[in-house]
Amino acid sequence: MMPYGNALLDFVRTAPAGSKFRLAPTPSGYLHIGNAFNFVFNWLAARISGASLMLRIDDLDADRKRPEYVQDIFDSLHWLGLGWDEGPQTAAEFEEKWSQHTRMLSYFEALETLRAKGLLFACRKSRRELAAYDNYPAVFRDQGLSLDDDDVAWRIRTDHDLELRDFIVRRRDGIPAYQIASVVDDLHFGVTHVIRGTDLQPSGAAQLFLARCLSEPRYLDVRFLYHPLITDASGEKLSKSEGADSLKALRSQGGDAGVVFRQMGAFLGLEEPHPATAAELEDLFRLLIS
Repeated sequence: MMPYGNALLDFVRTAPAGSKFRLAPTPSGYLHIGNAFNFVFNWLAARISGASLMLRIDDLDADRKRPEYVQDIFDSLHWLGLGWDEGPQTAAEFEEKWSQHTRMLSYFEALETLRAKGLLFACRKSRRELAAYDNYPAVFRDQGLSLDDDDVAWRIRTDHDLELRDFIVRRRDGIPAYQIASVVDDLHFGVTHVIRGTDLQPSGAAQLFLARCLSEPRYLDVRFLYHPLITDASGEKLSKSEGADSLKALRSQGGDAGVVFRQMGAFLGLEEPHPATAAELEDLFRLLIS
């Protein structure tokens, strides 16, 4: 088995009773095979360890969210044969009861906690203005702006060794940013284990920094496992689109989910024949972990 397969087994073995994993897709495009791998890793870890699995859709970015992208999440999970224990079962139920917009008060309370501690500053610098810098320059921390000014983002003063330096916690339109919402949601729902791609390691470090700033020791106990990214034939990271790599395209061509599980078997270095269904993959991992 490849190194990540062994790491996944070790991660599962050490998950105590009462653990909770989560799926946290964003409805910003059609899901691809890389998303499917992440879903299956989390589903498999929860099933094997006896933990619960929740579906949480991160939809704060209203500019990129579309109803068809929300529906694609449910269609993809059903096509893969993956179930979950907590969260919406349909797109309509999600919009009514589970959207992040139903938890805005909690996000704003966390922002006010950071503000009361004097950790935030206002910023009007655009992405274009900051593109020339590897990290946010400390000199921009004092722009003579108030947090109460219109059209300002709220940034948090971070440690200098943090890759996402002085990251945004509230956008210029007043909407809480991804990092703060993710921490608040994981705490709210009692998530204990997170499996995600290596591209999100900087976000993971930023979220741990936020938890310390919010005096939330529970989040510091959350365990993280990062998996290698799934790439296309040219070695590039997959992106959400209607292209050939999207799960929607596979379904529309009459393909079954076996193509995903067989690729996953090869990715993990499992012996052939590779599993063709979620159930077959679960059975194999139960044998490996016993």
